[in-house]
Amino acid sequence: METEILQLSAQIGARLTALGAKVTCAESCTGGWIAKSITDVAGSSGWFDYGFVTYSNQAKQRLIGVSENTLTHYGAVSEQTVREMAQGALRAAGADYSLSVSGIAGPDGGSDEKPVGTVWFGWCDKHGNLLAREMLFLGDRHAVRLQAVRFALQMLLDGFLQK
Repeated sequence: METEILQLSAQIGARLTALGAKVTCAESCTGGWIAKSITDVAGSSGWFDYGFVTYSNQAKQRLIGVSENTLTHYGAVSEQTVREMAQGALRAAGADYSLSVSGIAGPDGGSDEKPVGTVWFGWCDKHGNLLAREMLFLGDRHAVRLQAVRFALQMLLDGFLQK
């Protein structure tokens, strides 16, 4: 799957280069793995300036402007939070596209309502298009995070960069 992630990152880079656009990311449970995957591609500085690892609620609020009210009422792993993460990262980085991810990679932290493997994603662009999606991944912590990185990149490529 890691080879597939590198290929996705390269395809994203080619598409962003063709568009003359930049992407940013706001990551929680993936801990910077998306930014790492993007920057594994030679030449990525042409379409990626920086991303945000907002692992704590405090970081989500301070760095990318997620509201305390959203975090209190819906939690860090929610549609509302990843929407605000994606929009906040886009604004803060001055990028054309952004993606966000927040989830429960485990092995602890799950509940009946949000079991381990629950991951929320957000994508947005500078034109105001915004998409959020929830997934439930199986496996250990590493597997959940790896699947989340792959899914986030695939949806960015298919959902936003093909328009």
